[in-house]
Amino acid sequence: MSLTRRAMLLAMASYGLNAAAAAAPTRYKLDPTASKVAFRFTLGGAEQTGTMPVHRAEILIDPDNLAASKVDVEVHAADARTALFFATEALVGPKVLDAARFPTIRFVSDKVQLAQDGRLSGGARISGRLTLRGVTRSQDLTASIYRPPGSDPNDLQSLTVLLSGQLSRADFGATGYPELVTDTVGLDITAVIRAAN
Repeated sequence: MSLTRRAMLLAMASYGLNAAAAAAPTRYKLDPTASKVAFRFTLGGAEQTGTMPVHRAEILIDPDNLAASKVDVEVHAADARTALFFATEALVGPKVLDAARFPTIRFVSDKVQLAQDGRLSGGARISGRLTLRGVTRSQDLTASIYRPPGSDPNDLQSLTVLLSGQLSRADFGATGYPELVTDTVGLDITAVIRAAN
């Protein structure tokens, strides 16, 4: 992680979403230009990274009952990209994501466990169902939600949602090239959202 990104996240963390904020449940719209799914994998012993734009996200946050918040995030498998052309071709091909047959990857939350301080910022956990290659399995993600630095504690118009975790690609049948690529894939989802008017 770059120093600039780390500094930004630390600054944002100091302005975490407070459970005491009094407001009605709010539905948010995605800012697709500022949102993405980043992933990490090991290819031939070297860590590689890639990204996918977030195609759609539906996020509902209830400041008076944060544990009732909901997340539904969708990406298109064919949009996956890595820094290596041949790795991208293999990734979207039939032995891994098989984007032609299974174009959508989706995560839908079932349960939100707040962080120890009762917030969604700073280590909350979201449990849900991840669908990949037509296979749906339980998936846990660590979640943080932040207001912009310097914003009023009750101003929840614009938020940044960070979700992170890891998965076994074999659990979803994405088993291609096991001699070159490790099974574990790391996930870092960034969704910038704005309250729907």
